[in-house]
Amino acid sequence: MDVRHLGSLLLFSLSFSSVFATAETLPPPPNLEARIHAYQNQSKGPGPSATDLAVMQQAAEDVAAALPEPGLKVGSLAPDFELPNAYGEPIRLSTELKKGPVVLTFYRGAWCPFCNLQLKALRESLPHFQRQGATLIAITPQTPDHSLSQVKKDGYPFAILSDLSDQVSKAYGLYFEVPDALHELYVNKFDLDITHYNGAGRQGLPVPGTFIIDRHGVIRSAFAETDYKQRMEPQAIVDALAALQAP
Repeated sequence: MDVRHLGSLLLFSLSFSSVFATAETLPPPPNLEARIHAYQNQSKGPGPSATDLAVMQQAAEDVAAALPEPGLKVGSLAPDFELPNAYGEPIRLSTELKKGPVVLTFYRGAWCPFCNLQLKALRESLPHFQRQGATLIAITPQTPDHSLSQVKKDGYPFAILSDLSDQVSKAYGLYFEVPDALHELYVNKFDLDITHYNGAGRQGLPVPGTFIIDRHGVIRSAFAETDYKQRMEPQAIVDALAALQAP
């Protein structure tokens, strides 16, 4: 065999082995449920009063009653949209789908510790998504400047888009309004004003939801729960993406 051909063959073999080894040694996606449970079990001092808990419980029941089956279902065509990212640049879903499948997740805002746990788990899982040729996009009702603070603080390499009119969360069947009683509780007891993040007069939030969208714009897997502590596991996302590659 020609020495040059042998050298090329060896170089190809080494490159292939390196890629294969990298894939083999990639750590598994994190267990998000375990992280959420660990967070909840942390000592945080005295909890909400009975009166506060009643307000929170009533709000949770109202959302569950208004959205008994939140989110678009598997097989639905994902509504197209264009939203600004943390830098104010427009991102369109249909453009991203030309590159491959999209993992689309909706979260409440930088103020939500459960959302932050989810975003960090998704960041760690990004190599798994990219191996399947997928793009990760997160959508929040908060303004781009708050998203930019998140990107800079936590180093998120994926797009965080601001749904400033709430039209996208409505189109995906996730939108609800935070009742005044709960909003006042957040402000007075927890020093949390959602309108500080979303903008004046905007008390709307999305039910946390995640959708796996194939290149044709069809939702192939979905998870949405009115209980904001429940999120789609990164491993479930990886499995859904792998299923797209199946013959």
